[in-house]
Amino acid sequence: MATPNESMTAAMGIDGAMAAALVDFDSGMTLATAGGGVDLELAAAGNTEVVRAKLRVMDSLGLEDRIEDILITLGSQFHLIRLVSSASGQGLFIYLVLTRDRANLAMARRQLQTIEQSLDI
Repeated sequence: MATPNESMTAAMGIDGAMAAALVDFDSGMTLATAGGGVDLELAAAGNTEVVRAKLRVMDSLGLEDRIEDILITLGSQFHLIRLVSSASGQGLFIYLVLTRDRANLAMARRQLQTIEQSLDI
């Protein structure tokens, strides 16, 4: 099991990682951050709205499922939002910014899943 800070440090070990944050999507506040190049406080608040919007749409559609991750693809970056699935991590997501030219998206998703599963709140 890993602490929030240890988990964000591990996320920075993913090829192409620029920044990572553990975010509480009830408040939009970060619990742990690592890396830079992005205003993580602003990104946390903005991506909280993305998660909330998707959850509202799923509820409106009557979808009885859970979000694993949300991918936002930019010209030079991937922004990956991974919802924490453990009971102790309910209401949290990991936000990871990757440089597109150095990242392997499939591998990054897999590694982020492992980090999320080992997270201990």
